[in-house]
Amino acid sequence: MAIQASHSTDGQVLTIRVSGRFDFSVHQQFREAYERSGLTPQRYVVDLQDTDYIDSSALGMLLLLRDHAGGDEALIQIVHCNPDVRKVFSISNFEQLFSIE
Repeated sequence: MAIQASHSTDGQVLTIRVSGRFDFSVHQQFREAYERSGLTPQRYVVDLQDTDYIDSSALGMLLLLRDHAGGDEALIQIVHCNPDVRKVFSISNFEQLFSIE
């Protein structure tokens, strides 16, 4: 499965792991990962360690997650980006909207 979601033991952190291509083909899975849990985490972590490709639809999905999580008040970390993915975030100025590590 391309998208895996897991909550911390206290339910305060939702980690979403994306494997392979982060593009429109995983749109529904990504949305379900943060909408269906029934919990309201304080922080979100998007782990891209196993992501080898990202496109503009993935950027849109991250913006939808940001809106869902509270917009400007949202605490979202994007972690473990490879250099190519990091470059897409840099060109798109996503460092202004997300914590990218």
